[in-house]
Amino acid sequence: MKPMTKIMTSIGLGLFAIFSLLSTAYAAQDSLPVKKLVIAGPPAGVSNGLFHLLASDGFAEIAEEVEFILWSNPDQLRALALNGKVDFIAMPTNVAANLYNRGAPLALLNVSQWGVLWMISRDPNMKTLADFKGQEIAIPFRADMPDIVFTHLAERQGLIPSKDFQLNYTATPMDAMQLLIMRRVDHALLAEPALSMALRKTKSFPLSVIAPELHRSVDLQHEWARVMGTEARIPQAGIAVVGDQRKNIELVTRFETAYAKATQWCQDNQQQCGEEVAAQVPMLSAEAVSDALAAQVNHYATAFDAQQELQDFLQILLDKQPASVGGKLPDINFYANPNSQAQ
Repeated sequence: MKPMTKIMTSIGLGLFAIFSLLSTAYAAQDSLPVKKLVIAGPPAGVSNGLFHLLASDGFAEIAEEVEFILWSNPDQLRALALNGKVDFIAMPTNVAANLYNRGAPLALLNVSQWGVLWMISRDPNMKTLADFKGQEIAIPFRADMPDIVFTHLAERQGLIPSKDFQLNYTATPMDAMQLLIMRRVDHALLAEPALSMALRKTKSFPLSVIAPELHRSVDLQHEWARVMGTEARIPQAGIAVVGDQRKNIELVTRFETAYAKATQWCQDNQQQCGEEVAAQVPMLSAEAVSDALAAQVNHYATAFDAQQELQDFLQILLDKQPASVGGKLPDINFYANPNSQAQ
């Protein structure tokens, strides 16, 4: 009898395991679409793919309802990442690292923005950062990523930013743009699409009557390649998955696939994408968004695949301004891998 008991017990355990696996499989199949998906992003290129998905009903198979929250300043971004009410959020890569290191429940899913930093100038002859020596430059967000990138590139060329330039720090990119338009400065460091907006605004009537003629100047991505000996790209912004949704592998994988395709669609259909973005964000013009798409680096990678480039970039930020990344490099769990179970 004892052997029979062992056999029956083994059969019972085996059936239990099979039923458990089937239950898990059916649960995974039923996990999509989710009832509601909350997504957030800034009025910048990293959100273009999100706007296209909203305009084309591209989330239909992922969620029954989608809410999009537009954030416009660092305080809003931090609150959204920490309050547990958002599922996916677009943000700069260093901010994602900072929040992760401070305990925010997030993982970086991808990097879609690799080339959005430019100098804009009234002088068409400015070709390198050294050409701006002795000049006043408006720079948004002191000690944040654009400022650190500018400082690092200048120092690698033997320049001392605090002495060789007159740095006029502004609270927002719009403030820097206004200084240019009102002729209070001749040069600024801007990210797309703010730069394209400035170029478009100064060529439009009636503003063109009083505004200076502005020129797209130094491409900081090309400066990066020239000075650092790497590709002409910088891992600047992407999408993070937040909270419990990190464990929903099917949702994360489907979202990543949809966003990657939508981002490439925007690159391939720049004018249409510009119109979709402008419809969602009236402060941006379709033409400026299209211009920005044409100017930016067309590269895309998951955070897992871009891990080495991200680590190298974050290390530079860490060395220059430790607080910008939360005082240390993030560990392996920061880099989301949709093809494996989340931690």
